[in-house]
Amino acid sequence: MVWVTFILSAAFITLAATQLAKYGDVIAIRTRLGGMFIGIVLMAAATSLPEVLTSVSSIHQESADLAAGNLLGSNAFNMFLLAMIDLLNRRARILRKAAMKHALTGSLAVFLIGLVVFFMLADIDLQIGWVGLDSLALLCGYFIAVRLIQNGAKQDEPGAADAADEIPQGLPDLRTGIIGFLLAAAALAIATPIMVAGSAEIAEITGLGKTFIGTTLVALVTSMPELVTCLAAIQIGAYDMAIGNLFGSSMFNVFALGLTDLFFTQGRFLAAIDPSFLLVGMLGFLMTGLGLIGNLANLEKRVGFIELDALALMAAFFGGLWLLYIRG
Repeated sequence: MVWVTFILSAAFITLAATQLAKYGDVIAIRTRLGGMFIGIVLMAAATSLPEVLTSVSSIHQESADLAAGNLLGSNAFNMFLLAMIDLLNRRARILRKAAMKHALTGSLAVFLIGLVVFFMLADIDLQIGWVGLDSLALLCGYFIAVRLIQNGAKQDEPGAADAADEIPQGLPDLRTGIIGFLLAAAALAIATPIMVAGSAEIAEITGLGKTFIGTTLVALVTSMPELVTCLAAIQIGAYDMAIGNLFGSSMFNVFALGLTDLFFTQGRFLAAIDPSFLLVGMLGFLMTGLGLIGNLANLEKRVGFIELDALALMAAFFGGLWLLYIRG
């Protein structure tokens, strides 16, 4: 019964999150933000909302490890999605489409994930109220990163404002976009606690532990909106939005880690995470670095029909899951 509950709630979350991303796109276009900035910030935030709600719900259900596995595991899964998208679009090399535009975003994602791993290792026992200073640093780091990206987008895309003026025919109005976004967010808020409770029970029944379940099952479910959104963006040729959404989502997951500490009243959230999550954090760190290298290196070698950089990302992902499994 628990598997049925998990699958149904996961399907509902995926559907609701897809609608959330859809209406988030409407809001972004109607408010006339730049295309690249949409993918990196607003679309990444919209598609990452399931991760945020899942982590908050996990905290309320006293499953801090599920919260950490969900956010840290999603970073690795985002880069796996980047490889899969690149693989599915062999004729249009996605990782080469806008390399320099995403060098800053990818670099900032690597830095922020590395900052999480550093704080987990350093164990800096300083708090402001009940919130750890390390979590506040992650929040500040995210806002600084967004500001840097916004400034870079203005310099690199002088015609972004003109492009934003071109609104697709048949696009819903802003009011419809806001209402749809809020309804989808409400549906997520209802379904997420059910999925989290099912995940915790599955971890106990299977004996795999919350580290592995949070990094695989939960991260997979909460990352489905990124996959759907990126595939839709690629179909219309919006490569900037697709790549920016995945790198931006990894950045937002770091922000969500810091945000989760606001709801964790038992002390510092990063200190409560099991040390085994250092491996998950490093997996996301290395894979995001690989994604950035693939974005910049202009490699054209193939192993069969698979590009070398996409193959490296997939090998790193499955190798990391295998390590988690045998350690769990």
